[in-house]
Amino acid sequence: MWIRGAFLAVGLALAMVAPTTPVQAQEVSFDITNDHGQDIQIEFYSEDRNHAWPGGGKAYNLPRARQDKWTLSCRRGEKICYGAWVKGAAQTYWGVGPNRKYSCETCCVTCTGGTLARTLTPPRGR
Repeated sequence: MWIRGAFLAVGLALAMVAPTTPVQAQEVSFDITNDHGQDIQIEFYSEDRNHAWPGGGKAYNLPRARQDKWTLSCRRGEKICYGAWVKGAAQTYWGVGPNRKYSCETCCVTCTGGTLARTLTPPRGR
């Protein structure tokens, strides 16, 4: 009987120290220029999990006639998309828009260490 208990204890101890496969961290960059003429809000969204940058209902501000670069820590292979909109006027948007409301194939990048560069100009026909 004590042998069975000893095997159970050893099994539990091994399960507790067994290595888990870590998620490999990677970075991806977005280089965005605001040529719209008004301040723009930007947020980045994971298409593979419930995560956003900066997240928490916040967005990055990109003043008119400015360029900025965001480098995000993400999971290798994760699809990240940008959503941008005119500050105070979310009906004018780029990419997936505010809260990932729209679809966009050309505004996403896979997290493998690359950079996606975009210049945001006044939208046509929206």
